[in-house]
Amino acid sequence: MEHLPVVDWPFAASTGRALVHPGPDAGPSEIAGLVADLRDAASRATGHIAEVTRLDRPAPAEVLVVDRASWVTAVCGSASAMLAGVGAHEPDSAVARVRARALGAQAGGVFALVAARILGQFDPFSDPSRLLLVAPNVLLVERELGAVPSDFRLWVCLHEETHRFQFGHAPWLRGHLLGLFAELLEGDELRFGWPEAGRPTSVRDLIANPAQREAFDQVTAVMSLMEGHADVMMDRVGTAVVPSYPAIRRAFESRRDQKGWGSWVRRLLGFDLKREQYRDGAGFCRQVIDAAGVETLNRAFEAPGLLPTLHEVHDPQLWLHRI
Repeated sequence: MEHLPVVDWPFAASTGRALVHPGPDAGPSEIAGLVADLRDAASRATGHIAEVTRLDRPAPAEVLVVDRASWVTAVCGSASAMLAGVGAHEPDSAVARVRARALGAQAGGVFALVAARILGQFDPFSDPSRLLLVAPNVLLVERELGAVPSDFRLWVCLHEETHRFQFGHAPWLRGHLLGLFAELLEGDELRFGWPEAGRPTSVRDLIANPAQREAFDQVTAVMSLMEGHADVMMDRVGTAVVPSYPAIRRAFESRRDQKGWGSWVRRLLGFDLKREQYRDGAGFCRQVIDAAGVETLNRAFEAPGLLPTLHEVHDPQLWLHRI
């Protein structure tokens, strides 16, 4: 009997594309210039990141400059591949199809929301790997920040190119993350419950199963390392390559910290968790570099057992003592 995946990913993609706004207005010549600049920036970023990270090679990847709808399609395809062997699959039935479509609609709605925010993404789970640069969001944010376009576009690419080097130096990292995702969804769909302490402050607070919460913490530790490492390496490139880097950094950090009526919703959906990953991971990387140098920090990408735990991310001396 044929079995269905838990989520109807094609329906998620079509839902997300229907919901997402196309982005800021721009003429054909401006769009063409933006696409060309982003491709050039991605190419130039590779050498700069190689120099500051001292990691040996980037992962092979296609560089794709995309719109928001295309990003939704791409991320749904990657999610389908990532989760193909994870979670429950049900025998084909009308009830299973309705449930899968409902979950697809939810996923599409979330991806539509993210598609309006994300600037770029290195996707190691596609085949081949892809570096996705979301052109309308880059254009929108550089306008909002009043940033120098050439500097801001290179700044975005420096972050994503760092992720390419992480996965290139640690080819086991892709499989390790897939294994953690499998643990997170072990045996059943991820189970959520309202915390007894009151209002949840993040997605983690809604995870009811202790084993799944532990897997969530492990994923958070890895993502904190990766995001913080990318932020620190961008800082190491600095003004010698991106002259207006300090102004971009200040403006972007202010944008990350904006509060308002939607702040709790952003936190519940995990956007604030992402911000904490940048902050905590960057603090870990800076303290390790100050104490023992970049080469010691790079040991975290040598084997799964050398990755910092979430506790070690918050106390880098524990990690340095352990290794």
